[in-house]
Amino acid sequence: MLQIKQFAFNPFQVNNYILYDDTGECAIIDPSCYEKHEKQQLADFIDEKQLKPVLLLFTHCHIDHILGSRFVSKTYKIKPRTHKDSLTFLENSKEYGKVFGFKADRPVLPDNFIGEGDVLKFGEQELRVIYAPGHAAGSLCYHHTGEGFVVVGDVLFQNGIGRTDLPTGDHDQLIKSIFEKLLVLPDNTTVYPGHGPSTTIGQERTSNPFLTGIY
Repeated sequence: MLQIKQFAFNPFQVNNYILYDDTGECAIIDPSCYEKHEKQQLADFIDEKQLKPVLLLFTHCHIDHILGSRFVSKTYKIKPRTHKDSLTFLENSKEYGKVFGFKADRPVLPDNFIGEGDVLKFGEQELRVIYAPGHAAGSLCYHHTGEGFVVVGDVLFQNGIGRTDLPTGDHDQLIKSIFEKLLVLPDNTTVYPGHGPSTTIGQERTSNPFLTGIY
């Protein structure tokens, strides 16, 4: 049985997700823990549940979403997985961190990259990778078809969409990604965003003010 644990870490309250099942293997998505007590909270949960992290995934590599990536990578001996277009954010993360007041760790870089249609496995689970740029270059979503949910990062929120005024943001591209990659999913698909509460595809299709009336 798949279970999802959600933490909201750092001053930007980024949702850090841990997905795990009865095998004990788990995927960590957007390791946003920054303060020492946040990293300890994450580690304590993993220890308490006796989990084995086997996947470290980014929805995108804005600094607030990757602040704990070096801690997770070094603690659990796993390299991050992300889209190749996110690499510039990782390589320059210390500089980006200074802009937002973070003292960022030197990043651990991926050994290989992932993209549209890839299937990632942990335990008895599979996540399908969806490429959804617009908020940031290399933005990815992770769809679990069996459980009916998708982790979307900052692409889509409850009654909102990702900002596009940061480097590599593109409003038209973001809207295109949402309509072509996310709103085609079943209405009852749970949406787990990068910030704030979960929602559903159906709710956002019918009531999101940024999306209704566009097409």
